[in-house]
Amino acid sequence: MRDRLARLVEQMTLAGKRRWDDTAAEPFSATIAVLRADHPMPADTDTDALAAISEIFALEAVELDLLTVAASVELDPNFGLAFALLQGNPNAARPTVALALELCDVPIMSAAGRARLSPSAPLRRYGLLDVDGSEPAPRRPLRVADRVVAHLLGDDSYDPAVAAMRLDLGAVGELADLPVARVLSAAIERGEPLAWVHARPGTIGIALAAAAFGALDIAALVVDLRRCPADVALDDALRGAGREAALQRRGLVLAGAELLAEEGAAWLTRRLLDVAVPVIAVADAPWRAAWLDFLPVSVTAPASSAELRDLLWRASVRDAPVDDPVWPDVVNLRLTPEQIAQAGRFVTRTADGAPVSVAALLSAARRVGSTRGTGARAAKPSASLDDLVLPDATLESIRQLISWARRRDSVLAANPRLVAGGKGRGVSALFAGASGTGKTLAAHVVADTLNLDLYQVELPTVIDKYIGETEKNLQRVFQEAENLNAVLFFDEADSLFGARSEVRDSRDRYANIEVAYLLQRMEQFDGIAILATNLRGNLDVAFSRRLQFIVHFPDPDEPTRRHLWLRHLQGFEPLDADDPVDVDQLARTVELAGGDIRNIVMAAAYAAADDGRPIGMRHLTTAVERELRKLGRRVPPPGH
Repeated sequence: MRDRLARLVEQMTLAGKRRWDDTAAEPFSATIAVLRADHPMPADTDTDALAAISEIFALEAVELDLLTVAASVELDPNFGLAFALLQGNPNAARPTVALALELCDVPIMSAAGRARLSPSAPLRRYGLLDVDGSEPAPRRPLRVADRVVAHLLGDDSYDPAVAAMRLDLGAVGELADLPVARVLSAAIERGEPLAWVHARPGTIGIALAAAAFGALDIAALVVDLRRCPADVALDDALRGAGREAALQRRGLVLAGAELLAEEGAAWLTRRLLDVAVPVIAVADAPWRAAWLDFLPVSVTAPASSAELRDLLWRASVRDAPVDDPVWPDVVNLRLTPEQIAQAGRFVTRTADGAPVSVAALLSAARRVGSTRGTGARAAKPSASLDDLVLPDATLESIRQLISWARRRDSVLAANPRLVAGGKGRGVSALFAGASGTGKTLAAHVVADTLNLDLYQVELPTVIDKYIGETEKNLQRVFQEAENLNAVLFFDEADSLFGARSEVRDSRDRYANIEVAYLLQRMEQFDGIAILATNLRGNLDVAFSRRLQFIVHFPDPDEPTRRHLWLRHLQGFEPLDADDPVDVDQLARTVELAGGDIRNIVMAAAYAAADDGRPIGMRHLTTAVERELRKLGRRVPPPGH
């Protein structure tokens, strides 16, 4: 760099002689003397950062000279003083287009010279410098990007916008041998400038792209455009990411690339070819031929397997508790490699040298795997099969559902044809029965027995009056449940999964579209879904084929009601001996569901607390009458 600055001083000296005689040039001559002393011509041409930039961005000699002129003022303020004197403007510290071309011995009136500073030329296309202002072209000042100046000074800290978007994936070498990774590596090796990875949410597309570079011993800079700061334009973010990757001699993995092709930003897609290093773009949309005349190599990212997630967890967490019986629950959480790396870093940091527990891993995994505003509320269930009071046939169906959920990965791995044609690997069930018969409790029991969170869909936050928004909200709900391997629970499912109707107006049409979307998404679902409804007949009949289990929750018979009374009263023993509770009479005469019986016992407990006595039959009788009136049922006369 010293030799280039020294030669620039000599060029500036010649430019000054063309402007003034020796007397008039005194202030300029004094400045040149200082610059000549500070930047002497070295004995040999030195290898410097500017030469490296020229190699990385394939700059020609004239382009490198222009960059030297523009950068000099950022390196030494005396260059700015000399430029101001040469341009006859004390405020013009940056060189103009005209001055820069003159100092590089390029005619100002030449088309070739102007072309070196056009928006499509390497200097501007790669984000090395900009031409500011709206004045006539020769008078516009040149400005070198701050990140380039820092690189010239030996500072390779990330550009702030790139740092905000950067992802740290951890170890991804285990993915390099996957067939899709080899396809990407081959494309990079033969010089393809762009490859496209279609990665549905929850798949391993980002890590797959980084692994493809790693297989060629090329480090990857991974950025996510969805993290672009609000005050940074997407165009600037993309250009900055490409410049950063080139300065660090890395390949560029661009996650969130679907943002480049959204309505109003489709023109940005061509910027993917304006990067000096190979780019692998990762998007949740497939490549569309209309975006560019250039057709990139395109692959579809697979979901991660349990075996791969196990390897990634072991690589991310030193001395991972793999012998813990609950370790498979960690592996079964369907996180992406980058989420596993993030959770691993968190638990390692917070453990502060102590052994990492499975509980800490599960907690961190659920935090990184969840998304904001999904429309589902997560709950850690605390119920077991012993809490269910149901007929034997219903209990057996629930046990079978739990068994399927536990064995699905091994069964489907043995016969992949079962999930051919885009069908999901999930397990889904319908719980049908009257209100209070135990459907919600049974969903909690399923989740608790599998040691999973229960994600209950909150309909007010999912259903949207604007067309298409309901489907987007549901997609986020389904995806989060798949990622965290949670049990997805739709209560009052008939409000979402209702039967399609004859189309009489636009409202019918869009309602049918929502149901059709749910039918499709349920078939592709890779998790565990439970639908609960009081009105099975209101559900679209097409859902029956997509449900592996339809579990009927009948109204309890007399023996079941007796068991329910005993179960709910058990926590309030001893009961009032002076007013003994006749459980047999309650079971025989009070024909209500388990939820109603629970409400009665709770009301009786509060009444007994007011009396300062244990629960007696009088409290239960009063509570039964209150519950019947609340339900609009006839209250039997006394003694019945």
